[in-house]
Amino acid sequence: MPELLLHYIWMHRKFAAFPQLTTMGKELEIINVGKYNTDSGPDFFAATIRIGDTMWTGNVEMHIFASEWYRHKHHQDPAYDSVILHVVCHADKQVYNTKGEAIEQCELRFPDSEKQLGEFLSSREQLCHTAISDNPALMSDNWKHTLLLQRLQDKADDISELLSLTRQSWEDAFYITLAHNFGFHTNGLPFEMLAKHTPLAYLRKHRESLFQLTAILLGQAGLIDPQDEELRREYAFLKTKFSLTPIDASTWKYLRMRPQNFPDVRVRQFAQLIHRVDNLFSSLVMLTDLKQLRRLLRGDEGKLRLGQSSADLIIINSVIPYMYAYGKERGDDRLVDRALSLLSELPAEKNHIISEWKALGLSITSAAESQAYIQLTTRYCKDSRCMYCDVGLSIFTKNADTLYLV
Repeated sequence: MPELLLHYIWMHRKFAAFPQLTTMGKELEIINVGKYNTDSGPDFFAATIRIGDTMWTGNVEMHIFASEWYRHKHHQDPAYDSVILHVVCHADKQVYNTKGEAIEQCELRFPDSEKQLGEFLSSREQLCHTAISDNPALMSDNWKHTLLLQRLQDKADDISELLSLTRQSWEDAFYITLAHNFGFHTNGLPFEMLAKHTPLAYLRKHRESLFQLTAILLGQAGLIDPQDEELRREYAFLKTKFSLTPIDASTWKYLRMRPQNFPDVRVRQFAQLIHRVDNLFSSLVMLTDLKQLRRLLRGDEGKLRLGQSSADLIIINSVIPYMYAYGKERGDDRLVDRALSLLSELPAEKNHIISEWKALGLSITSAAESQAYIQLTTRYCKDSRCMYCDVGLSIFTKNADTLYLV
């Protein structure tokens, strides 16, 4: 049984026909189920219950198994000290808060309707698609903006973790992220490995020579043409100079890929960018004009020139998240606002997620919107977090009376 069902049963009081007891045998009356929490912390806020002769007001946490309280480390989190009732299906363990106080628990009794509820939830995708097709306004501007901010904050959190690995060097962290996104979806991880195996400081020592940059990056990637003796000799020299270890060439993927997207082409383009732009972070992240950003990323190297759609993806996934994160870190609202503005200026991404939403008749024209829909899909739809979603919650609420539990 998914925990989502337990939330639904509690929220809509589907347990009302059954007397409830705590695991200690005390009579339990649920007067107010509380407010459903869509953020971190207990599942329901400000609930009111009566246990025996005592009235309690506080928060309610729910799990299928009581032992999940410990697996989620709630016993170490003061945010859960306000929990007055732990609602579970199986009370396999007594739980305590950070103060060592026992939390009252209840094995919630409700009609044996798990199959019916399960069938309802299993059709949630179709229900959602139908509802949005019939009423696109369900995806309100406020909800899309919330999703966009969540996505940017998730990326800012990832950047914070990367900064901890680079000794708080924004330049080095941005270099690794930029490399990852030069690999796009297919070769992102190999490209990130390449960057981590090839410190930016070493590249900057030879930034004036495109030949040397190309040699060291292709060599570290294991992608030098065996027939190119000149590049092989140069890489051998640089590898020894910096005591470098290349990555395994087998990690790169070529299957069903156009020649312009081949890993060796992308690595050459990356070398050209480093040759062309000194101080990647300050030069790109602090550049707030879209035309200049595109021009700087694309270059003018003929056949190896980066396409505009590729440059836009790098701006969306590398430049803007760092612009947002750095603005938040420094309290620079101008930079934060510019990050959001750039997303509104850029066209929507083209991928299978956006195509599926567009198939419902939705108009998705900007990167700000496409990022919001990607966040919705990856953080809500795929994890079945319907009741944390404005659209899903409205559908569940609307259909609450159609579930006849027997």
